[in-house]
Amino acid sequence: MEDEDRLEESPYEILQNCKASADNIVAEMLSVKKEGMPKSQLRELVTQMFLNFITLRQADRSILLEEDRVRMETEQAKVPIDFSSLQLQNLMYEKSHYVKAIKSCKDFKSKHSGIELVTEEEFFRDAPDNIKHSVLSNDSAHDLMLKRLNFELFQRKELCKLHNKMEHEKKILLDAIASRKKFLSSLPSQFKSLKKASLPMQSQLGVQQTRKLKHQSSAELLPTPLYVIYSQLLAQKEAFGKSIDLEIIGSLKDAQTFACHQAHKDSGVSTALDVTKFKDETPDDIEDVQGQRKRPRMVQGEESLDHSDVLEVHPLKINLHVYDDEVFDFKLEKLIILTFEYLVKLNIVCVGIEASNDGPSNDILCNLFPDDTGLELPHQSAKLIVGDAIIFIGDRTSRPYKWAQNLAGIYFLPELSPLLLAGHETSDNSEAKSEDVRSGLSLHYQQNQVQTILQRIRSLRKAQLAHL
Repeated sequence: MEDEDRLEESPYEILQNCKASADNIVAEMLSVKKEGMPKSQLRELVTQMFLNFITLRQADRSILLEEDRVRMETEQAKVPIDFSSLQLQNLMYEKSHYVKAIKSCKDFKSKHSGIELVTEEEFFRDAPDNIKHSVLSNDSAHDLMLKRLNFELFQRKELCKLHNKMEHEKKILLDAIASRKKFLSSLPSQFKSLKKASLPMQSQLGVQQTRKLKHQSSAELLPTPLYVIYSQLLAQKEAFGKSIDLEIIGSLKDAQTFACHQAHKDSGVSTALDVTKFKDETPDDIEDVQGQRKRPRMVQGEESLDHSDVLEVHPLKINLHVYDDEVFDFKLEKLIILTFEYLVKLNIVCVGIEASNDGPSNDILCNLFPDDTGLELPHQSAKLIVGDAIIFIGDRTSRPYKWAQNLAGIYFLPELSPLLLAGHETSDNSEAKSEDVRSGLSLHYQQNQVQTILQRIRSLRKAQLAHL
């Protein structure tokens, strides 16, 4: 009965059962040895173990026989599958061949398939009579196609003729443009030679147009106070002839750099390089956005003030050549040369006399107007920047005269109000005080007049030369 049950079981189930039976037998043998039972029980267990081994071999043989049977069936089933696969490959090859042939047929183009012919309406309307009435084939459709092709050929020949004509005209125009470009490229050298040749005539006629244009381009880089002085003196020169002459000296490159820095500073755009470069050049008492002045970082009695930073001079200066207006000759006699410079940090204009062989001193400028020696700074903000230091003494010949500030358009309030000073006077002196105020206003207006300043400079210079 057990043999029949085993035959009904699969070989793999028999293997699992035998393995479990062998594990149980081994466990019973170990327990018999540990408990010291009689050896007769061990013999039965060994016999059962051998029976399990026999069963295992039978199951193994059944598995091997089953594998051989399945392998044979697989080989027999593989033959029709291989035959079917070969047929499928042949069919796929034939399909690709037919698809390629169909594609080549569809892609075939005749000689006139790529030609965009005109429509039949345009052909019957525009084609010449010799093409429309000719007979080229018995087939009407084919005959019409041939006529349209002939009309296309006729049109292309006409277009080729027009193309050749336009190419010829284009070549003529290119030659004309090349000759004109060559002429235009030679114009700068011709203008330069013409300009050079016209300089003697400009000098004879008194028309210094070249020099005027150069000075105008340089004047655009001047700071506002120096530009005001330059414009007033230039107007004086143009109105009254050659009694004075103007000259802008200095480095134009440095002036352009300074102007760019000021433009960036005013617009609030500044690079890291500009900040580093001009960090130490900013005065300590610069006004903030709200118009309130910061306290200057200055120690009373400080003797080691860095004047090189405070007395920063703009790169451009103005030289004023003053001639004797009473001598009418081809060559005017030069009396004196004044140099106007602008101190950027102090916002003042300084004037000095250029050294010459006879060595003029600053006595002329100091005595030009009363109480204007140029030793004091003209306005309070500059005094706050400098402090107690005295900077306009010694070898420095350029000084900030008040008349120079008025001439440059730099106006400022006095340190004490005239009305406040008038309040301390008695009623008896009121008329005298009013007279002083009127004389002060008259002196202020005289300082603003270029002609008055030039007349005083000429008279003082002539008096100085007379005593030499």
